[in-house]
Amino acid sequence: MSSPRHVFYISDRTGLTAENIGEALLNQFGNLSFKRHTHPFVDTPEKARAVVEKVNRSRQENGQRPIAFVSVVNDEIREIIKQADAFHINFFETFLGLLEKELNTEAVAAEQGHHSIGNTKRYDARMEAVNFSLNHDDGISDKNLQEADVILMGVSRSGKTPTCLYLALQYGIRAANYPLIPDDLESSDLPRMVKPYKDKLFGLTIQPERLQAIRQERRPNSTYAKIDTCRSEVADAQSMFRRHGIPFANTTDKSVEELAVHILQACKLKRRF
Repeated sequence: MSSPRHVFYISDRTGLTAENIGEALLNQFGNLSFKRHTHPFVDTPEKARAVVEKVNRSRQENGQRPIAFVSVVNDEIREIIKQADAFHINFFETFLGLLEKELNTEAVAAEQGHHSIGNTKRYDARMEAVNFSLNHDDGISDKNLQEADVILMGVSRSGKTPTCLYLALQYGIRAANYPLIPDDLESSDLPRMVKPYKDKLFGLTIQPERLQAIRQERRPNSTYAKIDTCRSEVADAQSMFRRHGIPFANTTDKSVEELAVHILQACKLKRRF
């Protein structure tokens, strides 16, 4: 088997833009393997030259030309990075000229990047949503629960917490979650805490075998992790969702990104920033 191709994500900010677009492109080559290196905050010539050295060293040691996904605004730093012995995909150079032509105006480089705290309103919306999700994780409290945009329900370890936090951080959505315990699953009614907010409920389910594997890592050889327990809880949760007309999604084969978008669409939610 050939050695993995080295991939460098280089950015003068967090690197999230370069990673997101780069990963979307690399995912089209599932038959190949890649070794990833992320270098955020490359915002001085010195840092740029240090990254160039790392890229060139990788070229020499690996024998293959690395791939460099570059998201850098500053022209001087970008020119230094171009000196690296790599196949370069520079997002600003690739797309900025096309946008300038379409908009019939020259771009004015912003010192603050897309993921910077510079946009105070967007940052505040995200942090407010994250705090809300943390304060309403696993049914901790029903205080201000009426302010939730969505309330995720599901059995333990079905993916509620990471999905809530992703919705909050990425979209500014106030997402709470409620864990369905055996008492809830044995009842024909909705849990008391979330019943007043039925229109905000969204269910998460999961294949029992996958749930069993996750629980086994958390509490090995416990009743909680037995396959029969998992099958029973998942079946009861799905029955509750259907009985009360609560939309739900299976998390087994969905990434948190896919699941979040599915919830946004199903619940008709909009990004807050």
